[in-house]
Amino acid sequence: MQKEQKRGKWLSLQMLGFEFRKTIGNPYVHIFGVGMPVLMMIVITRAVAGEMVDEAALSMAETSIFLGIGALIPMATIFMGYGISNAQELEKGIPQRMELFGIRESVSLCNRILSEVIFMVIAFLIYFVAGYVLTDLKTPKPGGAVLYVICILGFSVILFCLAHAISSLLRKFSLTYCVTMLLYFVLMILGGMMGITYDNMPSGVQFIADFLPVTYINRDFYMVWNGESYNFGPMLQSYLLMAALAGILMFFTVKRTARKLH
Repeated sequence: MQKEQKRGKWLSLQMLGFEFRKTIGNPYVHIFGVGMPVLMMIVITRAVAGEMVDEAALSMAETSIFLGIGALIPMATIFMGYGISNAQELEKGIPQRMELFGIRESVSLCNRILSEVIFMVIAFLIYFVAGYVLTDLKTPKPGGAVLYVICILGFSVILFCLAHAISSLLRKFSLTYCVTMLLYFVLMILGGMMGITYDNMPSGVQFIADFLPVTYINRDFYMVWNGESYNFGPMLQSYLLMAALAGILMFFTVKRTARKLH
């Protein structure tokens, strides 16, 4: 391992396997990142199917629900799952112990990111298989499917930065668990995934929801998926604002780490 790092390698199969085992050993990612999205997708689409008779409208509604709930996967696997796991390791001093064996934190982080991406891809594959088997999903336009992947990946990067910053600043499992769990459900509520749609929210709540990418993924992405004309301006602004918040928190994390090293 040390020889690989001396040659400047950031990735190794041994380290990646170690980080992936840690990822799949986290029960929260299985419950909230795999089970909950599939369960919610089934329950909500079944409820909608009981109220609609028009097949075209039902297919549109089920596809919209499916795309929106898909955003729960990075929210759970990366934001909550990684945040909780990282805080637990920091609380136990595991990164410092790994450095004693010559494993730099940057190398561990690089392999951890890749392991999180692999798990998220597996979770999405399970989710898409369940969706196509159990619901009447509309086939996407090629450009719509690509844009969905890009938006989910961009959202995932922002969530990872937020999770890393929050867990690194709090450095305690209990505090990080409370904060990430609270924000997880806040994002679900404001994104319109908890039974209250965006149109039924008070104007003040809508104002806050407008700044969250998950709102647009849940509310509007059917139009993109179907290849319809769509104004990406508001969605892009929400991504930039959330990325700026993550960047600010990461800046404070780096500054705090630098002070401790000195």
